[in-house]
Parts: sequence; C-alpha cells; structure tokens
Amino acid sequence: MTTITRILIFILIGVVSSVNAQDFQGVATYKTQRKIDIKMDSTKMNDAMQKQMMEMMKKQFQKTYTLTFDKSSSLYQQEAELDKPQVGGGFQMSFGSSGSDVFYKNVKNKTYVDQKETMGKNFLIKDSISPIEWQLESDTKHIGEYMCFKATFTKQVPKVNLNFNSNSTIDNEDDEEKKPEMEDRTITAWYTPQIPVSNGPAKYQGLPGLILEVHDGKLTIICSQIVINPKEKVEIEEPTKGKEVNQKEYNDIMEKKTKEMMERYAPSRGSKDGAIHISIGG
Repeated sequence: MTTITRILIFILIGVVSSVNAQDFQGVATYKTQRKIDIKMDSTKMNDAMQKQMMEMMKKQFQKTYTLTFDKSSSLYQQEAELDKPQVGGGFQMSFGSSGSDVFYKNVKNKTYVDQKETMGKNFLIKDSISPIEWQLESDTKHIGEYMCFKATFTKQVPKVNLNFNSNSTIDNEDDEEKKPEMEDRTITAWYTPQIPVSNGPAKYQGLPGLILEVHDGKLTIICSQIVINPKEKVEIEEPTKGKEVNQKEYNDIMEKKTKEMMERYAPSRGSKDGAIHISIGG
C-alpha cells in the first residue's frame, strides 16, 4: 500500500463520522485571479497608459465566487460587485462573465446546468460532466486548517496570442480554414479528504475530497473560507432561466457571434480611430 493511500484512508476514517449526517452541507468562498499578457499597439498608447490598462484588467479578473454544496450537488456563483470601470482616452473594457451566471453540478448524476447571460441573451446549457483523468500525487500542504493533497491532469488547449493592433485586419477566408494551434496544459488541483465530497469550483470535480485550489494556465482559484453546515440552510436548486442548449450548441453560437463582432468592429486600413475595444470572456 502506498504512503498516499494510507494517509487518505486514515483521514477518511477520522472524518467520516462528522460528515455522515443526511443534511450535510457547506459553503466555500473562492477568489480568482488571472495573469494578463497582452501586446498592444505602442503607437496608440504610451507606457503609462499601457500600465494603467493592465492594472485595470487585472482587477477585472480578481473575482469572488461562492460554492454551495452537499454530498451530490452544488451551485457556483459570482458574488455581486460594483459596475465595471472605464478607462479614459477612448478605451472601453467589457468582459464575458456576469454576476447573474449560475453553474449547477450534480456529481452523482454526472450532469451540469450552466445558466449564463451572454451578449444580452440568457442561455441554459445542459450537458454531461466530462470525466477528468486525475493523477493523484504524494505532495501535501495545508490550506487554512485543511490538509490538502495534489492532483494533476493534462489537456490540450488552443494557443492564445492576443495582439491588439489598430492597423490589423481580418481575412475571413484564411480565418475559416486555419485551425487553431494546440498545446498541452497541465492543471494542478489541491483537494482535502477532510471534506469528502467529489466537488470543487466551476467545472472542476472528480477527486476524493473538496478541491480548494486550482492552477489552470494563467487562471488561479483559491478557497479563502469554508463553513460546514451553516446555521441557515441553503437550498441547492437547478437553475431554469434561459434558452436550453447543450454545450456544443452554445459554443457554435458563441463562435458565430464572435466572428460577426470581429468583422463589424475590425478597423479598416488607414482608419484614424484610435480607440481600442477589448472584450475577454471566461
């Protein structure tokens, strides 16, 4: 028997009695941040303006989410925040996520429902949870009072190179034929068997304990607070508002709308408009 297996068994035996109640429930608070690496046209922005833009974008990706969970299901939702700021000098910033979005998972039935507002329309994305091929590691660390174990998995993702240049144009034929270049990305998660629910923030799940920390490329998600069996019981209900689609249908709709928007707002050659409009989803 490996060392990590022994540790997991000891911890699970020690906590199973405390979480065996049928009404077991918890509320976990997560904070997210994303590293920003964007190249912008230096002829349109001086160093001070670029620095200001980058700081504003960093703050936009520093969000707080709440995960309400029980043994089989969960709700993941962004906490309310102030209106997104605008930067002077012709720069406008808008981001894809909405505080009204709700992500519901049922880890027992292997399904999820993602209630999402995108481009002024409400969608209800219903689909099956894709299994994650986690590799359990022997590394451990404490997050708050919880002993956590490391797990990783590797997936292929499109390479993203955001280069905002006001002199750029879009070639529709080349854009349609060219397939995105892919690269391997290793995702690292830290989970605690002290809270034995196979759940976590966003779509992350499938480990023998609640996931408290995730590193996925430039995205970092860290749990800052956990309340087990809060005094006021929170109902975990599947969201119902929006046009019902599956994940592929939603992705196709977004791809079509994104291309239309890029074609509409792409600056033409010789354009004197110095404004830069940035929209980043996720």
